[in-house]
Amino acid sequence: MTNKVFLDYDQAELDRQYNQRAWVTNADEHIRRYATMSEAVRARLGAPETIAYGAAATETLDFYRAARAPAPLAMFLHGGAWQRLSKRESGFAAEAFVRAGAHFAALDFTAVLAVSLADLVDQVRRAVVFVYRNAERHGIARDRIHLVGHSSGGHLAACAMTTDWAALDVPQPIKGGLCVSGIYDLRPVRLSARNEYLRLDDAGEEALSPRRHVDCVACPLIVAAAEFDAPEFRRQARDFAAAVACAGATVRHVEVDGFNHFDIIDTLADPQGILGTLIFEQMELSIP
Repeated sequence: MTNKVFLDYDQAELDRQYNQRAWVTNADEHIRRYATMSEAVRARLGAPETIAYGAAATETLDFYRAARAPAPLAMFLHGGAWQRLSKRESGFAAEAFVRAGAHFAALDFTAVLAVSLADLVDQVRRAVVFVYRNAERHGIARDRIHLVGHSSGGHLAACAMTTDWAALDVPQPIKGGLCVSGIYDLRPVRLSARNEYLRLDDAGEEALSPRRHVDCVACPLIVAAAEFDAPEFRRQARDFAAAVACAGATVRHVEVDGFNHFDIIDTLADPQGILGTLIFEQMELSIP
């Protein structure tokens, strides 16, 4: 008899559910494309400004500036299983936003192999606070800061969206958010092979599961997943969106046909692509 570890999954299948490379055989090709597209954007727009939001070497963001200020800001949190990729591969959507009159920031943070997941979430929250407090200095419309996160970055964005900002002595800094193919409850992740490097315990699972803090969501949220995401990722998106709705916040759940975990984020770079359309509507941007 097969031992069930979570829902109807045994250990091998649960591990597979949280290993996106098992579902997309050419994942590396997609990831290389992020870098190629980002280099092409920098060639057209010029090098972004690098801004430090903290003291650590990784606590920086690449700031792609719109022509006019103050302008709204889209902050992008990349994926990579909390341990790979960086801001350098994350500028591929910048041109679409800059042409539409918005700033775009690709956030860097420390790989979870070097810090705890709690430390990484803290970095993201501090970056949001930094941007909010220094908005005027950088030509950012303080009341129009939006977060976009993909994969593990979707989890990080959701952690920021479910932050008790009053406890950090900061007014609600986020106008809206888009979480794409993310993870919102860490219980099954903790039970999977991923916990070998995440090292979650009971307290970490509770504190870092956005699904359990939906009462803190204070702005419109879009939760998206891809048709060919693993079933667990699609379930996580549905359950998180439903919990946010039950808590009384404005939320939209979207499952995008024809895309997988890695290529869905490409549509962020197209104002008429599904993710581009969704975030442009949320940010009240017009297609240039």
